[in-house]
Amino acid sequence: MSYRDLDVWKRAMNLATAAYRIAQSLPDTERYGLAQQIRRSAVSVPSCIAEGRSRLFTREFARFLAIAMGSLAELETQCLLAGRLELTREPIDPVLRSASELGRMLQSLRKSLDRNSALQETRPNR
Repeated sequence: MSYRDLDVWKRAMNLATAAYRIAQSLPDTERYGLAQQIRRSAVSVPSCIAEGRSRLFTREFARFLAIAMGSLAELETQCLLAGRLELTREPIDPVLRSASELGRMLQSLRKSLDRNSALQETRPNR
């Protein structure tokens, strides 16, 4: 199974697309500030899922999921800040709901991997 088959990766890609729309709606003064940070953290989430899934061992996948969760928290914070500062023309609530749901999915997958890591530690995660 490829990372592209994972629902969590597909949702992360959808979230990244929505986050890019928010970044594009920010004023030009934020092009190299908040907009760039939003894009970076948004790209990091599906990228970490893909990289982790492509690693050889389950434990490594779990570590990359933890990194994706950190990037997701960054993205949520940046979107909340854009909303508080009234910088975006795009609504942030749908992105925040999607991020919350994705966070639960990542946490659940990571817990599942952690439970199975003792069994999987010597076997590839493929």
